[in-house]
Amino acid sequence: MFKQTKIVATISDKRCDVPFVKQLFEEGMDVVRLNSAHLDEEGFLKIVNNVRAVSNRIALLVDTKGPEIRTTIAEKPIELTTGQLIKIIGDPDGISNQEVICVSYKGIAQEMKEGEDLLIDDGEVDLKVKEVHPDYLLCVVQNDGVVGSRKSVNVPGVRINLPTITPRDRKFIELAVKHDLDFIAHSFVRSKEDILEVQSILDEYKSPIKIIAKIENQEGVDNADEILDAAYGIMVARGDLGIEVAQEKIPGIQRVLIRLAIHHKKPVIVATQMLHSMIENPRPTRAEITDIANAIYYRTDAIMLSGETAYGKYPVEAVRTMRKVSYEAEKTKLRENDIPVPYDEDDDKEVTTFMAKQAVKSISRLNTKAIVTDSHTGRTARVLAAFRGRRPVFAIATTERLARELALSYGVTAEHQPGRGIDNTKESRRAYYIYAIKKLMDEGLLLPEDRVAYLGGSFGETGGTTYLDICEVEKILEAKDKYNLPDFTL
Repeated sequence: MFKQTKIVATISDKRCDVPFVKQLFEEGMDVVRLNSAHLDEEGFLKIVNNVRAVSNRIALLVDTKGPEIRTTIAEKPIELTTGQLIKIIGDPDGISNQEVICVSYKGIAQEMKEGEDLLIDDGEVDLKVKEVHPDYLLCVVQNDGVVGSRKSVNVPGVRINLPTITPRDRKFIELAVKHDLDFIAHSFVRSKEDILEVQSILDEYKSPIKIIAKIENQEGVDNADEILDAAYGIMVARGDLGIEVAQEKIPGIQRVLIRLAIHHKKPVIVATQMLHSMIENPRPTRAEITDIANAIYYRTDAIMLSGETAYGKYPVEAVRTMRKVSYEAEKTKLRENDIPVPYDEDDDKEVTTFMAKQAVKSISRLNTKAIVTDSHTGRTARVLAAFRGRRPVFAIATTERLARELALSYGVTAEHQPGRGIDNTKESRRAYYIYAIKKLMDEGLLLPEDRVAYLGGSFGETGGTTYLDICEVEKILEAKDKYNLPDFTL
């Protein structure tokens, strides 16, 4: 069962043994997510080492916590009733109690206005500001609820002046660099400046790690275009986004962000509560199945599991369910709903986009059954992914890292094939192509009578895409060393 939508699964250090990771991988997991909010260095390394023991094809993504506010330690669970008055004080070292809730941001009283809301514990408790004082807020409890220690605090519509990167975030970015992870998903990205701050740390260490921007508030939505200019891709993080923004707006925002990512030809992940009921139950709800299918109908690159695989009772079943739903949704999505992919203004890159579009068009017009490309930067493969073709794209990557980076791109199967680098000869290029064809045949995705397309470049690894070759599989295999790709290498 070949699925084109990629699956990201969150794994906890409490459950990350090699047989478990292998099960998830065999069921269709492409990327492992590490949530730094719940990890120390030992747990981080345990997950990384066990994933790599399973396969070097599994990409590793670590979340930063980003600029967030939390309640402090509470003496005991604080029970609140509707209409009750309670003080909110910015004191990271304070102890919360029945009369006062302390939060980790010292300047909270200076940021808020009368009538604004504070949402605690992912919106479970709503407090409305009644009075603003120099050193505290007096709030009215809007609903019955319980506040425990270290719960999230959201302030919808208010820009809180928090640092983009906390000391803890920097520690995990440095760990990711040291242990050669593939992606950093930075939380609560508000503008391209937040991405550039993370990039500056990566540049210090000359790290090739790619940044995924988590869009979790209205400011991030408003600035998504410039964020996509700076980041490798985006994540539609619907958990905090659904608290920061009116929840009825989330489906529309999701569609807009996916469309924008496709226009930028960059990966997009849809995350949060996709199979939430499977944390406790062996079967999902019909609404969850529809949610996954709709994300694919909207044309997302990847979908993500969080608690379902991190601590849920049915993690393997959750990945399997996601794979099966993806497969069916991909078969039934309507081609007329495909999102137009614009050409870049840069003429050199426009050639790549034009050739990629023709390769994808050949699927319907010439019944091409697969597209093969060699890739040094991954750009051609990502452009092919943006067109969301119905057939697989096989990318021959020049490095293992690049192959893993393409684990977030729709429909792309990437594999590292060692070669002679920039001095690649016509013979080795042909060998790569024939290897890819045989691999696709072994997977049951190509038959001898099928047509296959090859996107390549005449100027070696860094020269960009310059030609499209389309031919029948049996003719290529019969020709053997007489089959010449038009790359003019010696």
